[in-house]
Amino acid sequence: MSTATTGTMAVDWEARTDFDRLRSERLARLRHELERSEAGAVLAFDFSNIRYMTATHIGTWAMDKLIRFALLTRNSDPISWDFGSAAKHHQLFNPWLNQTHAEMDADPHAPHHGATRPRAESGARAGISTLRGAFSPDAGIADEVAAKIKRELEKFGLADQPLGVDVIELPILFALQKAGITVIDGQQIFMEARRIKTQDEITLLTQAASMVDAAYENLYEFLRPGVRENETVGLVAKTLYDLGSEYVEGVNAISGERCSPHPHVYSDRIIRPGDPAFFDILHSFNGYRTCYYRTFAVGSASRAQRDAYVRAREYMDNAIDLVRPGATTADIVSVWPTAQEFGFPDEEAAFALQYGHGVGLSIWEKPIFSRLVSLDHPEVLQAGMVFALETYWPSADGIGAARIEEEVVVTETGCQVITKFPAEDLMIAGGTRYFTINGPLNPLRSSQSHLNRPQAG
Repeated sequence: MSTATTGTMAVDWEARTDFDRLRSERLARLRHELERSEAGAVLAFDFSNIRYMTATHIGTWAMDKLIRFALLTRNSDPISWDFGSAAKHHQLFNPWLNQTHAEMDADPHAPHHGATRPRAESGARAGISTLRGAFSPDAGIADEVAAKIKRELEKFGLADQPLGVDVIELPILFALQKAGITVIDGQQIFMEARRIKTQDEITLLTQAASMVDAAYENLYEFLRPGVRENETVGLVAKTLYDLGSEYVEGVNAISGERCSPHPHVYSDRIIRPGDPAFFDILHSFNGYRTCYYRTFAVGSASRAQRDAYVRAREYMDNAIDLVRPGATTADIVSVWPTAQEFGFPDEEAAFALQYGHGVGLSIWEKPIFSRLVSLDHPEVLQAGMVFALETYWPSADGIGAARIEEEVVVTETGCQVITKFPAEDLMIAGGTRYFTINGPLNPLRSSQSHLNRPQAG
């Protein structure tokens, strides 16, 4: 599996991401998992699952609406229902939705070449769901959705087989059941298909990480006392959008005493001399995401902060050393501390601090690494998996903490780390600006000056 990067645009003189191959290989993986399941078809409302199935995208504003849906059956190619104008756009510019590889789905009168045939009906159709309850129940939208799905199941001879659904609103569930359709959990079909990444997915994930490398470079230059957390969020977002990101999901910017406990949300706090500050940058490039933490000290670092970083880095390196095909998530989490060792009563209370998760069209895909579940329910690592490993350690002085995250691609012989902004030692941002009469200010110091006397030691 190559983790090489290229330019972000398509060119005629170099082989880069092959989007036709990306679409076909994703669909093949999904179809394989559908065939292995008990379902006759899968219905998706989740934005990422729809994209994985149909290679359609109408903007991140639609991610929380649950208004779009798409269906894949054992005897047809994907069908996408969308806003009318979006469906028209898909018909014009998404030709793969007008083609099929299935005999029952094909236009019997149209000429064809090879396995690909024109469809009897377009796979891009107008249709909307209930908009999370915003439509009046009396409008009958849920029943119309169920009728659309039932028509396809009957058309392709699957009306008596279960329908797998990823996420669903209760009115839609009730309408499907009223129409005589047996609904089962279809999310696992999607998650299993998305577990192993294709080469093109790995290329896009690596490219997304390289954009965050650049964002951290700008952030490191920008960090100094007097900057507010929300300003760093704006800087990172601009860098990523300038580089071609389609969606900056979030930037966790956490500084000073806010580092412990980790609040998972940025504020308008002013960063002060000697503060620890850690960041998590989450964005999407052609749909493929990042989850990428780095920790800095601003101006200088206390010994407690340095020691916390050393501890977090040690847990990270011990975990990466174990990543290879055949290892399990239990092997990885076994080298991480228990919740009690860093101040939490149990693993549920400490969840997502010593943690790992798959990364793809969404974050927190399979596999999951956590002492909460992995020791009793281990998952085997396989070549082609891409996941993020995260470690955390609070500083002994109770002021700060260290947070590190690396994204790795599992290869045939081990793994490759694709998050490349330096993190082997604690980085001091804005530290070369301070000089005393005796030379540069020691970057290893307490932010309280009187504690730096030799006798305070």
